Amino acid sequence: MADAYPLADAHLTQRILDIVGQAANYNKQLRKGANDVTKALRRGAAEIVVLAADTQPFEILSHLPLLCEDRNVPYVFVPSKQDLGRACGLSRPVIACCLMTQTSQIAELTHAMDLLLI
Repeated sequence: MADAYPLADAHLTQRILDIVGQAANYNKQLRKGANDVTKALRRGAAEIVVLAADTQPFEILSHLPLLCEDRNVPYVFVPSKQDLGRACGLSRPVIACCLMTQTSQIAELTHAMDLLLI
């Protein structure tokens, strides 16, 4: 978990999980899993990427921050893959997901994530 930067605090994590949960209710707004997130990033469809900081081994996620930076897509780590999976509407843990459509909530979230980097 030492490599997980930027890591969202408790309040921001809750906001992120709420927005992911809302996106999970709509078709084609959420991609789950490292492979689908990678595909969405390469196609230019991802608006924001959420990663789980407790992923083991961490190397299966290590390419995503670099790809996000290359594509100018904001990304953030949340502490728990189990919580991320529940927010995605699954009973299994999810190590990565991305939101596909730009909304005002995502714009606010992106601004809050930018403050983490300062």
